[in-house]
Amino acid sequence: MRVAVLDDYQHAAAGFADWGSLDAEVTFFDRHLADDDDLVTTLAGYDVIVAMRERTPFPAELLTRLTDLRLLVTTGSGNAAIDLKAAAALDITVCATGYLSNAASEHTWAMILAAARHLPAEFASVAAGGWQRTVGIGLAGRTLGLMGLGRLGSAVAKVGLAFDMDVIAWSQHLTPERAAEIGVRAVSKAELLAQSDVLSVLLVLSGRTRGLIGASELRAMKPSAILVNSSRGPIVDETDLIQALRDGVIAGAALDVFDVEPLPADHPFRSLPTVVLTPHIGYVIDEQYRIFYTDAVEDIARFAAGTPVRVITPERPRV
Repeated sequence: MRVAVLDDYQHAAAGFADWGSLDAEVTFFDRHLADDDDLVTTLAGYDVIVAMRERTPFPAELLTRLTDLRLLVTTGSGNAAIDLKAAAALDITVCATGYLSNAASEHTWAMILAAARHLPAEFASVAAGGWQRTVGIGLAGRTLGLMGLGRLGSAVAKVGLAFDMDVIAWSQHLTPERAAEIGVRAVSKAELLAQSDVLSVLLVLSGRTRGLIGASELRAMKPSAILVNSSRGPIVDETDLIQALRDGVIAGAALDVFDVEPLPADHPFRSLPTVVLTPHIGYVIDEQYRIFYTDAVEDIARFAAGTPVRVITPERPRV
């Protein structure tokens, strides 16, 4: 059996699980394989692929061309970038691993604080021999707006309350009763945009949420507001956000997710001074990787032995 472990950017996967326990040839790929032809050529002959979250999409067209593939393991509890119906039709088993949700909420706050206190600029100044360059903002008494109040949004809300912020929230199906359970106020989308000093996007990417924040929504925000996206890039229209930041429509943004990942070297975000950028590391912590890769090895071993694995199917997309 041959196993391909994809998108191992940090050369970390080998150290987080006992891959040697498998009766298999395991190859770790640190180079992102963005092109389908490259993927098909490189992965020819591999029975098993371990995908890191949604870094590499697996649409129907690609799965059809991966003729040797029998098992596709995705780290995390589900993967919207895998065509589960196509996989089922091609008799490719798709299974998942455990997942820690606290990592993403912690990183969301790291980004909020970095943007509020202009930490990238101050880090660079001190490293270059300089000193104070900017004047940040405090968070106590300001309004934290949450676009989404699920598991991640609820965790972010609790920290905002601890910082003595006024926390408000909106999503398509959020009720006042559900918001009150978390200790926050449910508001309309228009109120969320108009009142938030920090607006954190915490929704799942879907047909309803793609492009949910565009030019008109950005213009509805305070000129002093900070937009934070630690969910999925396409929820915010990148072109509109770039223009809004250039024009000073909002004060800044903190982004961990992007339309295209890895972020192209010449992307405009990289040269905008009012943007805090991190390379989609909201979930990247030691404890998470240990769960991901230990569970992946277990899934592969169980599959090879013909025992039950953590299967995800079109009818049961999350475990």
